[in-house]
Amino acid sequence: MSTELPLPAKTARRLELWDSYRSYQYLEAGEDYRAFELAPALGRLPAAALTWSEDVESRARDFEERHLVISAHDHLSLRPADPGDFAAYRRQGRESIPYEGIAHSGVDLFFDGGPAAVSMIRSHAPWDWDDAVSDLAMRQADLAHQRLVAPVRTLEDADRARAGHQVGVVLTLESASPIGNDIDRLDLLYGLGVRLLGVVYSESNQLGSGLADAGDTGLTLLGRRALRRMNDLGIIVDVSHSGDATALDAVRRSTAPVVITHAGSRALWPTPRMKPDDVIRACAGSGGFIGVEAAPHTTITARHPRHDLDSVMEHIERCIDLVGIDHVAFGPDTNFGDHTAWHRTFAPLFGKDDAHDGKAPELPPHEEVEYVRGCENPAEAVGNMIRWLFDRGYSEADVAKLAGGNVRRVAETVWGR
Repeated sequence: MSTELPLPAKTARRLELWDSYRSYQYLEAGEDYRAFELAPALGRLPAAALTWSEDVESRARDFEERHLVISAHDHLSLRPADPGDFAAYRRQGRESIPYEGIAHSGVDLFFDGGPAAVSMIRSHAPWDWDDAVSDLAMRQADLAHQRLVAPVRTLEDADRARAGHQVGVVLTLESASPIGNDIDRLDLLYGLGVRLLGVVYSESNQLGSGLADAGDTGLTLLGRRALRRMNDLGIIVDVSHSGDATALDAVRRSTAPVVITHAGSRALWPTPRMKPDDVIRACAGSGGFIGVEAAPHTTITARHPRHDLDSVMEHIERCIDLVGIDHVAFGPDTNFGDHTAWHRTFAPLFGKDDAHDGKAPELPPHEEVEYVRGCENPAEAVGNMIRWLFDRGYSEADVAKLAGGNVRRVAETVWGR
């Protein structure tokens, strides 16, 4: 952010609503729950921040005042300051929400991935049903005690939140694994507010194959039934971590748009975590979109081997060239805290994203980073993507599609109003 301009009006209004509330302050820290030292929601890594020209900054602020700005995938979680506390923090089951950071983000609607695959409350395995329900319910208990962030289940909710200067949050899960073989649990997740659901998270489940496993044969019979139920309920289908054949099968069988909320182009960076052209085209052809992510060591390119905003935006422009600007969005996949350390700590639970058919891919030379400059957290990522586009001469109409319009179109198709 430029220091030459005053605080954005949107941020000032939101800070009034926030009123310094901290997660779970309705309880007694140290007595009702263990209080961890948490990473700061703002300014954790000054070197990661970017400064824009006054003209670009002014245009971006004006844009953010007049348009619904959406992040298709982020993690609104405040991590411990000490990575050594990660496991104990997660086992407690009280993920703090970074309200101050959210107030400064400029984003109007977040699709929140929550704690992702890191359950560990009651189970040592990821994607436990009780853990998933606990996380979803605990976050809503905290949200109910403050005024800044509003749970969103419909577009009417999103519009109402924005009109009241609040930030809307859509609850999501990155995998349907917690349902096991019980399709009716999809109805329960819907009842708990889940409006977007990943089919698989990297390691295969009973619905289909994940991107980390070999032998992808598409959706299972249970997976086809689950897909139909998601369509019937009005849950957006996400294939970000699905295997390629499973993703293509989901598109063929879905009666609603299928999306990739957070990935990038495998043509630019040849790892299974990125998506091949045929999967990106298929999702676009269904009416969906690809949200381009910025989690450390994902959307790198040979031209930009040090992961930063420029490499992320190269993936965005590659996807625009491939499927058109109506089918690309922002899905930063960031959190508040040391994201790189978080990955190192919990990689064994995620499934190895860098393995495929038992072999690690051969990648061009690239640099390991401790943070992604310009996309370090949800308070910065989408805003910098918008500013990058204005700095490169994109029109307001095109930025509006990338920064929210394309996601809104899909939500309206799947949810209605």
